[in-house]
Amino acid sequence: MPKLYLAPMEGVLDFTLRELLTHQVGIDQCVTEFIRVSDRLLPRSVFLRLAPELNQGGCTRSGVPVFLQLLGSDPSLLAENAAKAAELGAPGIDLNFGCPAKTVNKSRGGAVLLKEPDLIHDIVCAVRKAVPMNTPVTAKMRLGFADKSLAIENAQSIETAGASSLTIHARTKLEGYKPPAHWEWIAKIRDAVDMHLIANGEVWTQQDYWRCKILSGCEDVMLGRGMLSNPFLAETLVTQQNQSIEVSWIRLLPLLERYSKQVITDLSERHVHGRIKQWLNMLRWHYPQAESLFTQIRTEKDPRVILQKIQSAQHETPAIS
Repeated sequence: MPKLYLAPMEGVLDFTLRELLTHQVGIDQCVTEFIRVSDRLLPRSVFLRLAPELNQGGCTRSGVPVFLQLLGSDPSLLAENAAKAAELGAPGIDLNFGCPAKTVNKSRGGAVLLKEPDLIHDIVCAVRKAVPMNTPVTAKMRLGFADKSLAIENAQSIETAGASSLTIHARTKLEGYKPPAHWEWIAKIRDAVDMHLIANGEVWTQQDYWRCKILSGCEDVMLGRGMLSNPFLAETLVTQQNQSIEVSWIRLLPLLERYSKQVITDLSERHVHGRIKQWLNMLRWHYPQAESLFTQIRTEKDPRVILQKIQSAQHETPAIS
């Protein structure tokens, strides 16, 4: 059966959102935000902070596996930390060759490594040797840094080094998140490798999903911003049943309340308002109703007031008969 994966989005798709989104129908597997590996073996607390699922068998409470993603450029250090993550119970290790952030790339991490296929091979190979054979090693990459000239070579390097699966975000680093996603390039890579490929990038609707599958030739798809703007997107793709914006907004408001309460519990007060506004801002891409709510809390910094606004929106929203 085709599978749907939830993308790792640093600073956005944290433990709380993974819990909420995997509680809905459709997501088969998650990946954590990246854990940066630069100069040492990280302590257990760092892994647990970004992947609390390690305390519950490496899965969300709904039973969805959560692979732990590492980012860095030193093969031996990444291998050492991958072994530690596997020891702590990570169901799989994912390697980040796709992050486009300038600060990450300047530190020789993420998409900048796509300039060095040999180093990518060495990283994957070292990690594969360091973890038990029953622990999958996967990777996520973009089509390239400045251009797509090394796309196939990078994918082949990942395959020959022993990775079992590769997610491809169908844009280069320089293309960022600007449409379109070049799904046809994933098909070119499929012709050059035998490993399992997952298509990613610019899937917002059912129509996008089917076009992505047809053009990429992939059965499996990873959802990122599309899932954040519409938390019921995976459900729609699995059930093939569209739900009106009005009905899904009513279903969404309790999730937004739960998220807000959890963020208030988990984060220091000065960070709470930014995290709630961040998700609500993304919800505006799909829900017109989110515009009004976002306007009400745009300048508010008191988490309790923001929570009250969200709760009031639930009471004010008319039921759909």
